[in-house]
Parts: sequence; C-alpha cells; structure tokens
Amino acid sequence: MTGFGIDNLPYGVFSVPRGERRLGVRLGNDVVDLSGLGGLFAAPSLNPLMAAGRREWTAAREAVIDHVMAGPPTIPLHDVTLHLPFEVADYTDFYSSEAHAVNTARILRPSSPELPPQWRHLPIGYHGRSSTVVVSGTPIRRPSGQLDSGVYGPTRRLDIEAEVGFVVGVPGRLIPTGSFEDHVFGVVLVNDWSARDIQAWEYRPLGPFLGKSFATSVSPWVVPLSVLTPVAPPRQDPQPLDYLRPAGPAYDLRLSISWNETPVSSPPFATMYWTAAQQLAHLTSNGASVRTGDLYASGTVSGPERGQVGSFLELTSNGAAPVTLADGSRRGYLRDGDRVEISGSSADGKIALGSVLGTVAG
Repeated sequence: MTGFGIDNLPYGVFSVPRGERRLGVRLGNDVVDLSGLGGLFAAPSLNPLMAAGRREWTAAREAVIDHVMAGPPTIPLHDVTLHLPFEVADYTDFYSSEAHAVNTARILRPSSPELPPQWRHLPIGYHGRSSTVVVSGTPIRRPSGQLDSGVYGPTRRLDIEAEVGFVVGVPGRLIPTGSFEDHVFGVVLVNDWSARDIQAWEYRPLGPFLGKSFATSVSPWVVPLSVLTPVAPPRQDPQPLDYLRPAGPAYDLRLSISWNETPVSSPPFATMYWTAAQQLAHLTSNGASVRTGDLYASGTVSGPERGQVGSFLELTSNGAAPVTLADGSRRGYLRDGDRVEISGSSADGKIALGSVLGTVAG
C-alpha cells in the first residue's frame, strides 16, 4: 500500500501468536520489529517513548530509519495482531467543523440559529471516557439507553463520526499554541461512535453523555506529527482571544468513509475551523493538565457538500434520505452486521494514516 514508505513509518504495537506485545513500525504491508533496539523501544506500549519529549522523538526516528534502511526481517501484517498502541489517559472530543455544526443544526434544530453564539469564539468540546477507547477492528456492541420519555432500549440510530485524533506525549498545563509540537507526539484516525436517539434525549442541558461514551475506535498506527507537512491555518472571524493565537499549524488531510465496502463520503480535514494547537491551548487554559497518553479528537470532519460529510446523521438527513449501498440495500443508520471503514492520508497521498474499522456486533 502506498503511503507507508520510509518517509512515514508510523508506530504501533503488535504481537505474533503466543508472543508478547512489541513496538514496531509499518513499512508497506509489513511490520518491522523495533524491540531489539532496546531502551524506549523495548516497552510494550508507546507511552515511554511519547513521554520522553521532542528531542528523543527526533533521535528515535533517526534510529528507526537507520534500522529500516539496514534491511531487517519483516513480518507480514496478516501474521500479526495489532493492539491499542498507547495507554489512553483521558479522552476529549471537540466540535470544530463549521460545516458539521451547521449541518447538524439544520437537521436537528431547524428553528434555532445555525451556530451557537460562542462557537466562533472558542473550541467547543466534551470530556469522554478513556476506558471505552478501543483499537480498530474491535466489534462494537449496540448500546441501550433512554430513547424518549419512559422508553429504554437499544439505539435505533447508531452512527459514526469520522475524526482525526491527536496523541499527547509530554504532560503540561496552560500550553500556548506555539508549544503544540512540543507536547503532541502524533495522530490517529478516530471513529467516535454515536447513538443519535440517546444523544438527542439526554444532551440538553449538559451535552453528550451516554450517547457517546460506549465506544470510540482508533487506528492502530500513530503517525508522528513531524512527518506531516503543516499548511496555513484557517481564517477566523472574529479574531480569537490572545491565548488562542497564533492559530498554529493546520494539516491538509483527506479522509474516506466506506459503508459495507461502499464508498459514501470523503471529508476534507483542511476545512476545520479550529486547529489542534488551539484545541490543546483551550483544553488546558483553565489550569487542567494533560498527561502522556491523552487523546483529543478534532470533532466530526465535514465539508459543505453531501459527499464530504463525516457522519451518517448528515449523509442521510437523520435517516430521512437513505443511501443505497453496492448490494442494493438502503440505509439510514447502521444495522447489526454493518462494517464501517474510515481511512485517511495527506492530501498528496505520500503519508497514509491507515484506517479504523468497526463492525456492529448487535
């Protein structure tokens, strides 16, 4: 597969049958074992390396490139089991796509303003559950909850949200936007599964809770932040407060969503209104700290067109306009047995982010 060459080499944790967990990097469709390099590479998760800081990240990458260039034995991907690559400390999810916010408001709150008045003044987010962050491929159980007054049962509107996640390496608090690259180790793809009927009944006045907390899937490969090419940040109006300036780097990433092997959408990450640097600055602006292994996600990535949306809520207009899949079946929301894959890469295709898979187990 293209995008997993020497200029990428994303980190992951793998095991072979009856073997212990080890660190490795992906090279094409193979895994290169790093455990023999010792030191930070001998750990069964990325947390020690992530905590070591930016100077060590650079040195580690140089060592990895030298190791790979020496031509070590590789292991085919189909012969390994991939695990959650880091121990998740906390999980925060943002709401930073203007198109997604507008689309959601039009569908769910047609009589309300398109955006909350504070939306362009600060990155809105919520604190999720780290205990339900799972690696790609983990079956997703359909959650149950209150669907309406006096009604409890399994969700009828199970949805996905295609997002980009940022993994914190170095702890800190009151982190300015200019220090973003000193604290964030890398990126993963995220599917923030959502039960829309549970969410709709519970979310006012305090926001998402059980409609979101049952599962969040992440891709198994952590792409080092240093291999991504920054682009100019979005234009923001009104100008943000001082602690959110400068905006920091943005990234031109392209996502793709398939539903039961049928491509249904291609969300553009470059359209996000708030940058990852601003999200981290806001997250820590009240004195709250981040720890090694903290994961924060961009929020649903959506563009202005129907073929660019990052949720099935938007794609099917809350089920009112079902999509037709390749087998001829029609879907408004996810059925038991459905399989969703979110993949991503840099805009030029040179850096692949891999994919995050999930099948609804019922």
